[in-house]
Amino acid sequence: MTELRVFPITGMPEVEPGDDLADMICNAATAQGESLQTNDIVVITHKVVSKQEGRVAAIPSEADYRKLIEDEAARIVRRRGDLVIAQTRHGFVCANAAVDRSNVAHGTAVLLPIDPDRSAHRIRTLLERATDARLGVIITDTFGRPWRRGLVDVAIGISGLPSIVDLRGTTDTHGNELNVTEVAAVDEIASAADLVMGKATGIPAAVVRGLELVGDGRATDLVRPAEEDLFR
Repeated sequence: MTELRVFPITGMPEVEPGDDLADMICNAATAQGESLQTNDIVVITHKVVSKQEGRVAAIPSEADYRKLIEDEAARIVRRRGDLVIAQTRHGFVCANAAVDRSNVAHGTAVLLPIDPDRSAHRIRTLLERATDARLGVIITDTFGRPWRRGLVDVAIGISGLPSIVDLRGTTDTHGNELNVTEVAAVDEIASAADLVMGKATGIPAAVVRGLELVGDGRATDLVRPAEEDLFR
């Protein structure tokens, strides 16, 4: 059985537009005695990536906030009171088109990176160059789940990892063939990392160590195509 270790990267300073995020992660990991190793998966909350890429918008009023949600949405799925469930341009279905006012200065909101998969690839390239290790990178956001209460972190950008671990065609311990089992391992890793990052601790990154997942997937591969959506 694979044994995993999940630990936070602490001591990172506040991220500003244009900062070298990969360098900040490497320095913080080294400072806590946890230099990155081959097959480590670096999990990063999208907010620091968005801040580094300048994806922060001013919202002087509630009306500006509501307009920003409409601007960021590719499709409004459902409204109830002030709650808006929307599909982003990336294909993600989430609350308020992922426009987020938490963990950011008052009067501003953080938007998703324009291309989270590209952002993950860029960060991974810089991390691997700095560490001479083969790594995976996951950029996360917090989503609700249909028909279940509570929030979980999911992968919205990945690099160096498979988007899906496809078990179709294999057999279970009773010899039954698995016909539909596709495991969203990157979402599971994202949620595991959030257990050590938390929502209000100011820890924006973590490392998952002990998995040997290698692939070239994209987080957008996890978005179910419209023709497979039974609720549209």
